[in-house]
Amino acid sequence: MDEISLSRLAPSPVADPFLRPTELADWTAPGIVALAVELGSGEGDVETPDVARRCFEWVRDQVRHTVDHGDDVVTARASEVLEHRTGFCFAKSHLLVALLRANGIRSGFVYQRLAFDEERRAFGLHGLVAIDLPGHGWYRCDPRGNKPGVSAQFTPPAERLAYRANRPGEVLFPKVYADPVGIVARALSVHDDPAVLAVSLPDAVTLGELER
Repeated sequence: MDEISLSRLAPSPVADPFLRPTELADWTAPGIVALAVELGSGEGDVETPDVARRCFEWVRDQVRHTVDHGDDVVTARASEVLEHRTGFCFAKSHLLVALLRANGIRSGFVYQRLAFDEERRAFGLHGLVAIDLPGHGWYRCDPRGNKPGVSAQFTPPAERLAYRANRPGEVLFPKVYADPVGIVARALSVHDDPAVLAVSLPDAVTLGELER
């Protein structure tokens, strides 16, 4: 992909922290640029939700959730997620943000703290994406992938996330991050076995703990 294509996709990618490429949202990788061009070339433009919706639905539906499908690789960088077509919620969020930023759409990372069981004996973080939609502001969506009992949709201004953080101990953290938080990035780098990562997900109760 040549420089003209790159400049057409996202102006001044390093000027805005919610547009820049990063280590994990590496949107200048050729495969991501090519897919971003494809998703951005249909009806609508970045001033409407159409391109953002196509990016969201592509990642939600075309990239497997690693645990749901029993895949044997842990991906972290957006380009890895695209290559292997699998990822945990965090990794799928990295790819969605990369595709959005490649199309010049401001986007970032948001996290939930969720209980793993009804007894609330164990908690862990869940990764979401926030998109700065004109006329709406920050709009949260969840590209983890749907399955029976889980139906995440893109219906601005209404948010339809995969999970509601409404039980005691669960939290929907309000802050939008330009980069994945450190405890998430470290968990993806330390664990190369999906089964181990699935039972070792990072956890945080407060914003301070989330930002460790």
